[in-house]
Amino acid sequence: MAARLGKDTVSGQLPLSLALTLYRALSGFVLAGGLGIVLGILIARVRVARWLLDPVVSVGLPMPKIAFLPVFMLWFGLFDASKILLVAFSAMFPVIVASWSATDAVDKFLIWSARAVGAGERRLLWEIALPAALPQIMTGLQVALPISLVVTIVCEMAMGGEGLGGSIMKDMRFADSPGVFAGIVEIALAGALLVKAMELLRRRLLVWHREGRG
Repeated sequence: MAARLGKDTVSGQLPLSLALTLYRALSGFVLAGGLGIVLGILIARVRVARWLLDPVVSVGLPMPKIAFLPVFMLWFGLFDASKILLVAFSAMFPVIVASWSATDAVDKFLIWSARAVGAGERRLLWEIALPAALPQIMTGLQVALPISLVVTIVCEMAMGGEGLGGSIMKDMRFADSPGVFAGIVEIALAGALLVKAMELLRRRLLVWHREGRG
């Protein structure tokens, strides 16, 4: 298997597959993170948004989003758009829930004190609510990142084409066991690197927080 990993690396197959898979996973993750944080804060702070979106989140969070794969294939085709959008849809819900819960849990005395000295809603959000909620929001993002990679691999397996998932399916069709196991190891290494990178980003962003000091 080590020989196969070396061969794929030298031939350029591994760097290409890894780059395509990470591009799809990270693009979907960025979309999920941005939308999830915005929607979570809206649900926590705007009553109408909570009334409209609470049932959607309650139904969507436990539902296996990969079941929508045929719908995304029909609507957006078999190329990168459908894969990225399904990744974003799948990874968005943990971020919404984390952002919602974190914003709801911000110390009310901080909010009242800021309002008492004349802080407006925008300043209240950026200088009080978001910094206080950031640790839990980062936890939601750390949950969403592996989901993004898993959904990307499943999409590549189902839709075919280049990428780590597509390479595994191609090797399987030719009964190439070393290639399949090499692909599994490549996915595991990619996942470990992403998780570690997210941990480092969390430490950097929370350097001011007590967990960063710890």
